[in-house]
Amino acid sequence: MAITTASTTRTRFSGVWLPLITPFRDGALDEASLRTLLRHYAGLPIDGFILAGTTGESLTLDDDELRRLVEVSAATPDGAKPLMLGLSGSDTRKMLKALDHVASWPVGGYLITCPYYTRPSQEGMRRHFEALSDKSTRPILVYNIPYRTGVNLSNETLLRMAERSNIVGVKDCCADALQSFELIRNKPDGFSVLTGEDALFRTMVAQGADGGILAAAHVQTAGFARVRERLLAGDAAAALDDWRGMIELVRLLFAEPNPAAIKHWLWLDGLIASPELRLPMTAASPALAARLAAEHGRRQAKAA
Repeated sequence: MAITTASTTRTRFSGVWLPLITPFRDGALDEASLRTLLRHYAGLPIDGFILAGTTGESLTLDDDELRRLVEVSAATPDGAKPLMLGLSGSDTRKMLKALDHVASWPVGGYLITCPYYTRPSQEGMRRHFEALSDKSTRPILVYNIPYRTGVNLSNETLLRMAERSNIVGVKDCCADALQSFELIRNKPDGFSVLTGEDALFRTMVAQGADGGILAAAHVQTAGFARVRERLLAGDAAAALDDWRGMIELVRLLFAEPNPAAIKHWLWLDGLIASPELRLPMTAASPALAARLAAEHGRRQAKAA
């Protein structure tokens, strides 16, 4: 189950969530490819979409494009999945205005990044998220990724924030294995820990994480879901065997800054009309494109 009610006041997130790429063609939002992607993944074992996350090149989207991204995604039929909207910013006042701006948009909640660049204190981050929690009744997932933001949200601060009913979980990219383990061990009932580190997915779920928000699930959707299912069923050996068959492709998909490789793969699959990214992000290098084409062809031949 992607989203469950853990109590009368808290929503719980679990499973494999897809931080959907934003397709572009000739510099514009490619709505046709977006619809193709949504219909494709509606039939695969993912539990929901994150729109306008890092993988979705959110910082390059203007307001009209962001609105259309949400509208098209919400209007696409055929087994539509839950939608969460990525938001980020380092000015609490502007973030409060952003929440007002998107309050009527058809999304189920928000994935909100810790303030970046300014490197606030733990007290500043706590007060920032509590102000956002007061502004919206929708579920909020906190995104802790210190190697992008410049500051690490401590477990102590996060667990204090988790006392609020609409701060429902975290996308954990803290890059500290002990911190992640301690968070899973000490989190309250109903508070979700979703890893954002694709290469650590099996380890994190084995330790008790609720799932992941995984860019590589664009390509290995069923594989990630199967690994989690086997771990939950107590079959760690089978999960490890599956994981060994997946990990090299996971690494390949992050050989250059995300989402260059993933967009190139989706383009090879015919799911998007163009693999283009927006500057300062650049497309896969010729060397990586050749590696991706070779691996794509090998997997197609194996599947035939």
